[in-house]
Amino acid sequence: MPFKLKRFYSPTKQRAFKFLIDELGISQRDSQRHIANGRLFIDGKPMTIPTAEVEGEFEFVVYEPSTRGLKPVTVEDKFVVFDKPSGVLIHPQNRNTEYSLVDELKYQFGLEANIAHRIDQETSGLVLCARDKQSEKDIKAMFEFRDMQKTYLALVHGEFKEEITVEEPLLRREDHSAIVRMVVKVHEEGKASKTHFKPLKYFAEKDMTLVECKPYTGRQHQIRVHLFHVKHPIVGDPIYGQEETNVLRFLDKEISEDERIELSGSSRLMLHACELEFELYGNTYNIKSSDIFLDEVNKVISSNKK
Repeated sequence: MPFKLKRFYSPTKQRAFKFLIDELGISQRDSQRHIANGRLFIDGKPMTIPTAEVEGEFEFVVYEPSTRGLKPVTVEDKFVVFDKPSGVLIHPQNRNTEYSLVDELKYQFGLEANIAHRIDQETSGLVLCARDKQSEKDIKAMFEFRDMQKTYLALVHGEFKEEITVEEPLLRREDHSAIVRMVVKVHEEGKASKTHFKPLKYFAEKDMTLVECKPYTGRQHQIRVHLFHVKHPIVGDPIYGQEETNVLRFLDKEISEDERIELSGSSRLMLHACELEFELYGNTYNIKSSDIFLDEVNKVISSNKK
């Protein structure tokens, strides 16, 4: 677990944030932010006032990134690219999260390294990561100005017959449904969204199609919602295309792997970020994933359950 409660000792009374700057080598901004977020404990109680003083023993939650040996597929001076497995979080959800991709990144490339964009926990594939603060700003600006072309592969239900471009606006907000933890839907009040879809191969024995997906905007769950909207939900999607009761059961971790396969066609979301193409610092990069996802597609197609 990367977050650990450790004991410290201050021989004299001093500002806690100053002690942490000297002891941990972090910036004043980060030191005060960590205190405000409840990571400092005095006599066992959280102290969230950034100007608080410490003297003698106290405790502080320290972040120590861990590794599971995941190697990047591309390493450059200013960035690296990981091929994230399905099920791995991008960032820790809380202090009890045992492992996330940012742990692997910071363990291998230092605490200044950071992830420059997100993909869903269940989506596998390429994730671009900055190696320092300046490259993080540059890469995020590249995403903001849409100078990045991302390509995904998705295995969907039904026969996807023709290339189409979906430009339905997407809205995320709580509504009157019980499913307030995931609501993203096509709605006229939503943000402009655009995805191009191209069918690659139809598997008649399973009534599923492998589809290439190119998002031109970066809305949350964009590919999933657009595919659901055109009546081709992604195989393994436990949310879009499922009955509300089963969605809630999934979110509450009450659905077994076998039941999920029965309901959605797979034990994981069959969506994979397979290619990144961009220009950065005067160079053009085209980075492609391995064929592991296609192996998983073949497993789904060859399984006995329909």
